[in-house]
Amino acid sequence: MRNASEDTITDAVLARLADAPSPRVRAVSEALVRHLHAFLREVRPTQAEWAEGIAFLTRTGQTCTDTRQEFILLSDTLGASMLVDAINHPLPGGATETTVLGPFYVEGPPEHALGDDISGGRPGEPLIVEGTVRRPDGTPAVGAWVDTWHSDAEGFYDVQLGDEVPELNLRARFRTDEQGRFWFRSIVPAFYPIPHDGPVGAMLEAQGRHPYRPAHVHFMIGAAGCETLVTHVFLAGDPYLESDVVFGVKDGLVRALERQERGTTPGGHPADIPCALLRYDFALAPERETTR
Repeated sequence: MRNASEDTITDAVLARLADAPSPRVRAVSEALVRHLHAFLREVRPTQAEWAEGIAFLTRTGQTCTDTRQEFILLSDTLGASMLVDAINHPLPGGATETTVLGPFYVEGPPEHALGDDISGGRPGEPLIVEGTVRRPDGTPAVGAWVDTWHSDAEGFYDVQLGDEVPELNLRARFRTDEQGRFWFRSIVPAFYPIPHDGPVGAMLEAQGRHPYRPAHVHFMIGAAGCETLVTHVFLAGDPYLESDVVFGVKDGLVRALERQERGTTPGGHPADIPCALLRYDFALAPERETTR
């Protein structure tokens, strides 16, 4: 097609997609073109504004490293990550709610025994985390793997600290016991800003938004025959629960820290010193068959 105009260009591009071998690729590509063209018609960018948009995406890609994923931050802060999560997790009643993975997950975290201290000696208020994992039928998920990770008392993850931290800490993989229980020791995490010294931070500033996430502990939990759960447990009372920069907070995922004196926790675990206690029981959803 020649002589494309504002009125004809969309149909011309869509016609070029008609022979895509994959029906899914065709459907996604057509939707992308339709919505992108509709966006451009609505905002009517100048040439300079469009060039700056391309430059913004270029800077976003150039900011990505092995320990920083700026495109995940962009997806998170625009609410896209939580929307994709909601689309993909229409969970049955009783299953623990999901939320975003975030940019700081590390594949293959170090395996630890139940009750280990995963703080790596980082300073902070001592914390015991304990809970259970249940299968969809309510029975204990014996031998389920539980990945956990969280920030330190100053709001930093281990991967952000480079040589300041000699090895991965504040993250681990545990296996539930014969009653589906897990527990570990650590320190109380703090609220923190997402990395905002790059393109996403500049976008937030231009939008009049803060970069903060409320304090939380991440969990990724899996068991045979169950959907892998990706979620957080947020600390009640945090000042950013109502304005999480990535829109990840759900009421059912908020828990108050309890005070644990020296002795035995409600879950039956030893507390050698007074500390904070975070308790949460997780319920997995049944594994679903993929349709495409």
